[in-house]
Amino acid sequence: MDNITLLQTELAHHPVYSTFSNLSSIRHFMQHHVFAVWDFMSLLKSLQRHITCVELPWRPSAYPAEMVRLINQIVVGEESDMDQRGRPISHFELYLLGMEEIGASTVKIRDFLSDLNPEKIPSGTREFVQGNLKVAATGHVVEVAASFFFGREKLIPEMFEAMVKTLKEERVEAPTFLYYLERHIEVDGGEHGPLAMQCLDSLINNDPKLRQIAMEAGVKALHARKKLWDHVLASLA
Repeated sequence: MDNITLLQTELAHHPVYSTFSNLSSIRHFMQHHVFAVWDFMSLLKSLQRHITCVELPWRPSAYPAEMVRLINQIVVGEESDMDQRGRPISHFELYLLGMEEIGASTVKIRDFLSDLNPEKIPSGTREFVQGNLKVAATGHVVEVAASFFFGREKLIPEMFEAMVKTLKEERVEAPTFLYYLERHIEVDGGEHGPLAMQCLDSLINNDPKLRQIAMEAGVKALHARKKLWDHVLASLA
C-alpha cells in the first residue's frame, strides 16, 4: 500500500492543479479530462457486468448481494443522478453541459462519440483512454475494481476543490458546472469512494494473490493518470 499512498499523494499535489486559478486553463484541462470522464463509465460498466447479471436470461449473481447492491448504487449515481433542478442525468452529460457553460469546446469529444474512432482522441489523452478500455474489456475483475478505485474515485475530490475555488473567486456564472464539481466532491469523497473501496476489499477477500493484483493495477492506473496530467500541463505551456 505504500506505493499506492505515495503516488496518490504526488497526484494530489500535481502542478497541473496550480493552473486551475486561470479559467482558460480550466477550459483546456476539461477538453482532455472529459475523455477520462467518459472512459470512467466503461470501468464502472465492466464492474457491473462482472458482479451483477446484465445478460439474458437473468440469473442470480455469484457474488454476495451486498456487493451487487454496492455496484448498482454507484451505477445509479453515475448514470442517472439528479441535476441541480432535480432532473435525471448522467454525470458525463452533466460534465458536457458544464463545459459548454464555461466556454470549453466539446467538439472533439462529441466527434469521437459519433463513431468511437480512437484516432479522434487527442494524442496525449489517447494512451490513457485506451489503457482503461483494455482493462475494462479484458482485465481481471480485481484489476478493474482497483483501477476504478485507486485511479479515479480516490483522486476526484482534491482535484475539483481547486476549480470550485477559482469559479467562485472569479464569480463565474456556471451553476451546472459548480453543481457537478460540488456533487462529485460530496459523492466521491463521502459515498462512492468508500463504496468502491468496500467492493475492492470484498473482491480481494484477504487473498494475498488478489491483493497483489489489486496493488499492481492501482499503481499502473496512478502512473497513467500522472502521465495524463503531465501531458495536459505540458500542452498549456
